[in-house]
Amino acid sequence: MTLLERSGMRIMRAFDPERAHGLALLALQAGLGPRGGPVTSDRLRTTIAGLDLPNPVGLAAGFDKNAVALAPLARSGFGFIEVGAATPLPQPGNPRPRLFRLTQDRAAINRFGFNNDGMDAIADRLKGHSGIVGLNLGANKTSDDRAGDFARVLTRCGADVDFATVNVSSPNTERLRDLQGKAALRALLERVVAANAALPSPIPVFLKIAPDLSLAEIDDVAEVANTAGIAGLIATNTTLDRTGLQGTHAGEAGGLSGQPLFEKSTRVLARISSLTDLPIIGVGGVGSAEQAYQKIRAGASAVQLYTALVYGGLSLASDIAQGLDALLARDGFAQVSDAVGAGRADWT
Repeated sequence: MTLLERSGMRIMRAFDPERAHGLALLALQAGLGPRGGPVTSDRLRTTIAGLDLPNPVGLAAGFDKNAVALAPLARSGFGFIEVGAATPLPQPGNPRPRLFRLTQDRAAINRFGFNNDGMDAIADRLKGHSGIVGLNLGANKTSDDRAGDFARVLTRCGADVDFATVNVSSPNTERLRDLQGKAALRALLERVVAANAALPSPIPVFLKIAPDLSLAEIDDVAEVANTAGIAGLIATNTTLDRTGLQGTHAGEAGGLSGQPLFEKSTRVLARISSLTDLPIIGVGGVGSAEQAYQKIRAGASAVQLYTALVYGGLSLASDIAQGLDALLARDGFAQVSDAVGAGRADWT
């Protein structure tokens, strides 16, 4: 982390978390972020669901909900980025405050509720982007047809992104997680896959799942995913679990992300990777090269991070990619894909 970045983060912590998040996006737009571009090497380059990535370290959805900082983020070391979630209609989300730092736990709790500018505004900003960019698809809180919302956003924005993610695992929209049930999930994915097939050039579609699923529910998700025609899975979203937290805001409602999620999300990742041949992006508690490596060894073909940036800054993306390269070399892996699943037994 540079002195400038360290100073900037110190200033950011003087503001409430959501205000600081907005200031971080403004700083990126002003050209104050990293400029080196994605770290890459023969070991780090990989392909997932047909997407050629310079490295497997991605930015998770939620950081740039409205696709306002695509160009600077593309220069920040990530191998790919995901924006959103986008819903058909703009919506303000839940009342503030709705984002809380848990500094002692290296974690955060949010209950944003899919606040975003809506698919039309976001689609315009996605045009002509550089690098690999995906869009997280969401549903409006007041919608009478939430399954249809996912398909509508994909139809509107699909031509301007490289992949899309069906997000039925956010805990902050009431009853959204009900769409992970076997019958509801199959019906939803049928509509999204049909919308994708109707695009001029269909794109990889991923399904993002919750870390709070039971073993039987994970088995059901895998069964549906294997036959639905999707390209891969993202494991996992935030958790409702509060076990072992020490931070002042531990009792706040919403989804918990960051370090306390690492073990739980990695166990879900390992479990579902043993049930499918679909590629999986591992998310949840990634804050170091070693943790990214553990996700990959548990079965992830790529990883994403977000909350760790609150504590490690945007330069963390390059640091993790460089560290991952060194770990792969240490263990004799010629390519990151060779390490996928090599340590799954440690997590199942």
